[in-house]
Amino acid sequence: MVDQHVRGREAATLVDEEQTAGWHEITFDAAKLSSGVFFYRLQTENLLEIKKMILIK
Repeated sequence: MVDQHVRGREAATLVDEEQTAGWHEITFDAAKLSSGVFFYRLQTENLLEIKKMILIK
């Protein structure tokens, strides 16, 4: 459950297209981002997951 007090903006979009079934690897370059807590979303036809990521520089 995402905290109701979390406010923010989209930091990056890594993939925004349909892909074939199977294993995919994406490199995320966070060099321009500040340390902090970020949420990421993974969505497929049958799944929607939102997870928390902590970036420490």
